[in-house]
Amino acid sequence: MENLKIICEHYNFSNEDKERLRSLLPMIEEVADDCIKELHGKIRRLGNNEVTVSLNSHPQLVHLHRTWLLDMFSGEYDKGYYNSLKRIGKVHTKENVTPHYVSVSMNAIRDYLTNLLSERIEDKERRTLLKGSINKMIDINLDIVTSSYVEEEIETLSAGYKIKNALIVFAEKFSGVMNLVLVIALIVITLGVVGLFAYDVLQLLQGDDISHGIITVLGSLLVLWVMIELMNTEISHLKGGKFNISVFIGVALVTFIRDLMIVTLEHKGEPIKDLTGVYLIGVIFLLGIVYWLVIRAEGKR
Repeated sequence: MENLKIICEHYNFSNEDKERLRSLLPMIEEVADDCIKELHGKIRRLGNNEVTVSLNSHPQLVHLHRTWLLDMFSGEYDKGYYNSLKRIGKVHTKENVTPHYVSVSMNAIRDYLTNLLSERIEDKERRTLLKGSINKMIDINLDIVTSSYVEEEIETLSAGYKIKNALIVFAEKFSGVMNLVLVIALIVITLGVVGLFAYDVLQLLQGDDISHGIITVLGSLLVLWVMIELMNTEISHLKGGKFNISVFIGVALVTFIRDLMIVTLEHKGEPIKDLTGVYLIGVIFLLGIVYWLVIRAEGKR
């Protein structure tokens, strides 16, 4: 199933929609109990015995539905929110609540919220925008909850699916642990680079060759800058952002630039007799081209 970010893009759910829903949270908190009470009353009036029995024998469904309603206006629509919607679908599947009654419930919530806005929001333009944002979020919720029914049925019918699903869950947890290890490693390395930078600054202050010291400090500063970029990239990736390979090419590019600076300083303006300098310049040139091409590709993506 596609993740929540892609689903939101398909429904044109923007950051403006998030802010509109978040602004309604205080109002929704006031009417949440009444809204859920009216919802359950409508479901009981439909006359389905199994659904009515589920509502009567499982009072925790009231809390579940109330929490879901408030979360819908929290403005926080991340992986945790997506997983909570999947759990809601699975709970209703186990209680033999068919997708039909989920759709009916969503429609009842939509009507209730639409009437609420008509009563309390006088600005017609703002009311229209708020209704649009609510409709998008309800459709997104219905999409995800309904998909969990399909997955539950497939899981029931297919033993292979269970194995595959268990493997995916394990892989996701393992990936999360590895990301944690990566972040810790980046922090340790960054602290080491900070120590190197401090050492180079100390050498600059104590040494006689100021030009050599300044270039060395600049080289360490470049490496520190790259480590900060790596940290920011990993943090963005953990938050659900895209993974940019250009940062790693930048690491290699900065490393070779630093090596070239050091080689140049070692000869102190004298011609470099071996091909080390030519080799470094060639590698830097090629990496620069690759970096530019990757940056263009990531921009288009």
